[in-house]
Amino acid sequence: MEPASLSLRRVIRAPRERVFAAWTTPDQLRQWWGPGLVTCPEAHIDLREGGEYRLANRQPDGGLIWIFGRFERVRAPEEVVYTWNLSSRPDDAPTLVTVTFLPHDDGTELILRHERFVGEPIRDMHLQGWGGCIDKLEALFAA
Repeated sequence: MEPASLSLRRVIRAPRERVFAAWTTPDQLRQWWGPGLVTCPEAHIDLREGGEYRLANRQPDGGLIWIFGRFERVRAPEEVVYTWNLSSRPDDAPTLVTVTFLPHDDGTELILRHERFVGEPIRDMHLQGWGGCIDKLEALFAA
C-alpha cells in the first residue's frame, strides 16, 4: 500500500519571519496550536537539526495527547522539516512534516506537506487538524 500524504497552502497576513517564529517559538506556538477546542499547555522546542520537540494537545475532555519528533532540517525563516509521532498511536512509524514559508504580497505563503501516513483515515484526521491549527494561526495575526 502506498503511504498517504496531505498538502495545505494558506496565505498568512504577516511577514514570514514572524510566521516562522510563531511556528517555532514555544511561547508563541502555545497561543495558537491545536484545532478547534484543543489547546497547547506545553511546548518544548530545540530548534536545530537533530533537536527534538514535544507539544501537548489538551483535548476538550481534559485528556492529553503528545506530539513529538526530531528536526531534520531547519532553515530560518524559510523551512522546517521534522518527524511527527503521536503518543496516542505508539505503534505507528513516524510521519514527516515539511513547512515552507514563502514571501507573498499579502504576507507569507505557508505550504505544509505531511507525508508517510499508514492510511487515508489517519491522513484525513490530520488534514482536519492542520486546517484548524492554521485557522488559529491566521486569527492570531488578524487580531
